[in-house]
Formats: sequence, structure tokens, C-alpha cells
Amino acid sequence: MGIIKEFKDFAVKGNVLDMAVGIIIGAAFGKIVSSLVGDVIMPPIGVLLGGVDFSNLAITVKGASGKMPAVIIGYGKFIQTVIDFTIIAFAIFVAVKAINSLKRKEEEAPKPQPKPSAEEVLLSEIRDLLKERK
Repeated sequence: MGIIKEFKDFAVKGNVLDMAVGIIIGAAFGKIVSSLVGDVIMPPIGVLLGGVDFSNLAITVKGASGKMPAVIIGYGKFIQTVIDFTIIAFAIFVAVKAINSLKRKEEEAPKPQPKPSAEEVLLSEIRDLLKERK
């Protein structure tokens, strides 16, 4: 029973749930950025470079023979992946920077002073009376 309880405590901790939500949102965000790069950014870049489609760029190491397919190095897909990664990393950087600036603004905001308790007010009055006697 001890292992099951330990696992339950681990699995329902806030950090684990936050991480799971982050992974799910990150995967969805990755799909959005991949579509942005593949469908919006790369076509104009390909046109600027003379109609180059990066995903089709490859070097043939060995041609196809019989039933054996050709052996190719698909460096175009690698270039596409590097561009995807760069854009995702930049987007995450901007998001984290924005969140950190919001946190700093919250920390810098003056916190309201709590009202002194009745005991503190009474002690302050006693202190003031003692000062007046001197």
C-alpha cells in the first residue's frame, strides 16, 4: 500500500499536473508554429530563393535499383526543422519575457499596509503617553 500512496501523492502534486498541461499545450503550440512556418513563412522564402521548396531538397547517395528505394539525405527537411525550432524558441522567449515583466510589475506595486491590531494601537498610545511624560 505504501508505494500506491506515494505514487498517488506524486501524481496529484501541482507541479506534475502543471507540467502535463504544459506538455499538452506545447504540443498544440508546436503544430501551430509548424503550420505557420510551412504554410505561411517558407513559401515566400522559397519564391525569393527562386522557387526552392526546402522540404524537397535532398542529396541522392545511391539511386533506386529494382525493389530497393533510393538512399537520400533529406537536408531540406532538416533546414525546415531548424527554422521551425528557431521560430518556436523565439516565440517561447517572447512569451516568457512578457510573463516575467508582468510579474515584476506585480512585485513593484506597493502593497497596502495592513491595519494595526487593537493591541498595536493600544501599545502605540501607551508609547506616545510615555514620551509626553518625559
